[in-house]
Amino acid sequence: DVVGVNCGGGWGRVGEGGPAAIYDVAEEMVKAVGSSVPVLACPNAGHPKRVGHRNIYMATEEYFLVYAKRLFKSGVRLVGGCCGTRPPHIASVASAARMFGGGSDVVPSPPASTQTTKNEKNSKPAAVAKEPIPVSERTKLSSKIARIWKDRLASGKEKKDPIGPEDFVVSVEVNPAPGLSTEKPIAAARMLRDAGVDVLNIADGPRATVRMSNSALAEDMQRKLSTETILHVCCRDRNLLGLMSDLLGNYTRELHNLVIITGDPPKMGDYPKATAVFDVDSIGLLKMAKGLNCGIDPAGRDFGGQARFFCATGAEPGAVDYEREMRRLREKIDAGAELVMTQPVYDPAVMRRFLDDLAQFPHPIPVLMGLCPLVSSRNAEFLHNEVPGMSIPQGIRDRMATAGTGANGITEGIAIAREMLDEFKSEIVGCYIMPQLGKYEAAISVLSELGYGQPDSASRRDAAAA
Repeated sequence: DVVGVNCGGGWGRVGEGGPAAIYDVAEEMVKAVGSSVPVLACPNAGHPKRVGHRNIYMATEEYFLVYAKRLFKSGVRLVGGCCGTRPPHIASVASAARMFGGGSDVVPSPPASTQTTKNEKNSKPAAVAKEPIPVSERTKLSSKIARIWKDRLASGKEKKDPIGPEDFVVSVEVNPAPGLSTEKPIAAARMLRDAGVDVLNIADGPRATVRMSNSALAEDMQRKLSTETILHVCCRDRNLLGLMSDLLGNYTRELHNLVIITGDPPKMGDYPKATAVFDVDSIGLLKMAKGLNCGIDPAGRDFGGQARFFCATGAEPGAVDYEREMRRLREKIDAGAELVMTQPVYDPAVMRRFLDDLAQFPHPIPVLMGLCPLVSSRNAEFLHNEVPGMSIPQGIRDRMATAGTGANGITEGIAIAREMLDEFKSEIVGCYIMPQLGKYEAAISVLSELGYGQPDSASRRDAAAA
């Protein structure tokens, strides 16, 4: 009925058991049996270590939560605990299971509807959904993407190399710094804007860390720099009412470009005991935003206007359970996603499969390919082993190890990202760059052969939009 792996005493890539070792084995089991047999994973809490006068299991409940999420996402259907685990470890697993609907593709009932229904409270007809405002008319970003998708890529039917900032879209991630000041991210955003970047991407508590509200930073950037932002909105920290309130508030603050994601669960970090909410997942939140674009709220009532949100969603081309990832992507598109922003990809074969499969969808949509220029071997190993959704081939990690640290490592990371961009630039509307450790100049270096970082880069970008 079930196959599985438990405990993991002393073997695996970490050499000390724990969820990382079990993940490696469970991942291979999922690949071997597919969806024919459920896979169970019950990791231990690692080998106990002597700390002072106590024996302590080093895999905390927060660390367990991270790997429970990875296990469910890989296709494992049952997750538990073995030696050294305690009720808080299992509570963390339960939190991850709640996020993934028990590890299956269970999606909450649609919170928004575009159909006319009856208001049960007063028996009055609900609002009739309006036709959404065309993508080409919602924001500057959506207008440029619509133009490139139609003119250069023929709605995904043709391949053509971009000329430069005129017909290529670039988003670079700039997140709030710790503390109260926006000075450093604003300075980085100014440099990127002047180098030809179209939009600044601001994450929503990335990796469940505590930072200033990304909407506050986005509003400050747009006011001070007269540039567009694209705002991550995740389902982790707010219930349904809070999410709806934020969507309405963001709209009135001119924050109309959104990346809608489910979000990372709380983990080891600033406040590991924070509660994950997940009233809805990304599919449910996309339906809410789509409803607002049609002039109705989640209850099916007219909410007093019509929004013009431009909604992107995330995708993981290298997902272990690739079939599930593509199935959910199709559901996200049906729910209202109009742009795909991928996780960083380092293997051309993985990206090729993803683009080919997306092209077969009934309604393919434009893609911003994720690029994450590595800065060192240590950086590459951390991303590969510890960050959900990241997979870096051994060959790439070997190249980073050979390059070493410092300037050589940064140069090699830029070269690797540039190779991926060169391979697929004729098939994508643009790219989404996630600089590591504040190396924003590296993002521009990746793009230099497309005409970014030059004195006329910004003017070429702006002239094409006029």
